[in-house]
Amino acid sequence: MKGNGKSASSNRRSLYFLARFVALLVGFYLVVASNPVNDAVIVPFTSGVARASAAILSAIGEKVSVAGTEIHSGAFAVNIENGCNGVEAALLFGSAILAFPAPWRRRALGLVLGFIAIQALNLVRVVSLFWIGVHRPALFSSSHTVLWQSAVVLFSVLAFLFWASREQRTRAAESVREHGPPKGR
Repeated sequence: MKGNGKSASSNRRSLYFLARFVALLVGFYLVVASNPVNDAVIVPFTSGVARASAAILSAIGEKVSVAGTEIHSGAFAVNIENGCNGVEAALLFGSAILAFPAPWRRRALGLVLGFIAIQALNLVRVVSLFWIGVHRPALFSSSHTVLWQSAVVLFSVLAFLFWASREQRTRAAESVREHGPPKGR
């Protein structure tokens, strides 16, 4: 019954991770969804996403202007709303990182690098969707809701799994350095 004890312990750790993850995700969502935080933090952040996207669009030859969270051209306009600014994907990723049992320093590094990667992908998303809206408008809706929405969420999940896998390998290597290789079974 040696394996059952290890399995029960593993199940408890998994359930503890899941409970912390859900609690963090719900908590962060409630904070971000509150009007004061939305107005003071999320809307200005989203305006920054619009400005950065417009700069990239201008660099690739699109004539665009920005007004708050909206990007305009003569042929098309898009408003970057909550859900399209990368914040929810970053909250998903951040909740998983914070719920995972790892040293705080490595969690902080994971949070920063993951947030940067998610926002970089989201910029590609906004720029490509705007370009599609201008040059292939019939494809905009499906590209927005089916392709890119799924891709950004999937990326945040895969980024967490990559980080967690790397974290477990790091922890195992540290254990071997401290205690030597595992004894035979």
